[in-house]
Amino acid sequence: MKELERGRTLPGITVFLLLFLAQRILGEAGYFFADMIPYQKIDPYNCFARISIHHATQMLIGIIAIMILSKLLKIDFYFRLGDISKGMKYLTLFTASFVIISVAVHIFMAVCNQLPVYNFPLDKRNVLGTLGFQLFLSGPMEEIIYRALPISLLVYAFGKSVPVRGSITLEVILSSLLFAFAHIKWSLNPFVFEVNYFGVLYAFVLGTIQGVAYQKSKSILYPVLMHSLSNVLMVGIGYLFAA
Repeated sequence: MKELERGRTLPGITVFLLLFLAQRILGEAGYFFADMIPYQKIDPYNCFARISIHHATQMLIGIIAIMILSKLLKIDFYFRLGDISKGMKYLTLFTASFVIISVAVHIFMAVCNQLPVYNFPLDKRNVLGTLGFQLFLSGPMEEIIYRALPISLLVYAFGKSVPVRGSITLEVILSSLLFAFAHIKWSLNPFVFEVNYFGVLYAFVLGTIQGVAYQKSKSILYPVLMHSLSNVLMVGIGYLFAA
């Protein structure tokens, strides 16, 4: 924290708040466009189509924003292969660990009789649709909106990367907080504030790991793969236990 330059705190706070607002607006925009498209025939149980359109909309807007900002502000958002050796190391270790964690979590839930209950049948269409969403849209969109954009813009606002402890930087922590906030259901009108504390903590921890991978590998590719594969593993193993 001592690395933070004088006079850069206010720009950093301002960018953080603007990112929070932009992410909130993006989320609403995603649902606005999703609700304009009649998807009920391909997804009568509303388990993958609406959220897929929602994420695709946000991802497209995020990519356009990155293209504009990279030219205007000369920011590198790491849309490249980066350090392949470091990237593959993070991806391999994370995925191997997550396989074990996913199985262990579901065994624990089975023992406690708390396995997930699905409000849609686990038929071919729904399984492929939901897993396809997790693999092709959840990781890319969320890493663009909650990792590449905030981390890079916060570094720009602070003037440089701000180390906190080990490989963890201030901008990674702040981006993870934004990602955790996105997992809180809230509204001002009507007033709603619902928190799943495990889900919020889970998002913060994984966001931090993926943020470190993003900065160390200097590539968006590896955190995208980590994110997508972890979601597929957690959801897919849940289906196996429920079958």
